[in-house]
Amino acid sequence: MDTWIWVLIVVVALIAGVALGFFIARKYMMDYLKKNPPINEEMLRMMMMQMGQKPSQKKINQMMTMMNKNMDQGMKK
Repeated sequence: MDTWIWVLIVVVALIAGVALGFFIARKYMMDYLKKNPPINEEMLRMMMMQMGQKPSQKKINQMMTMMNKNMDQGMKK
């Protein structure tokens, strides 16, 4: 075979590998963040106390619901 065919095969394989790797890594990170959210209730409670607010469970639940809703909307995009 000619050399240009081999070069074309290598370039196509490289592009396909990069694209496939990107989508696999993206899926892995989305699943990881869904299982292990970056902020949980305890962290939220500590942040509110550091800001001088007395966190009630109702306020924490509202903020967690808001954060989860925003995260779900971000994943759908």
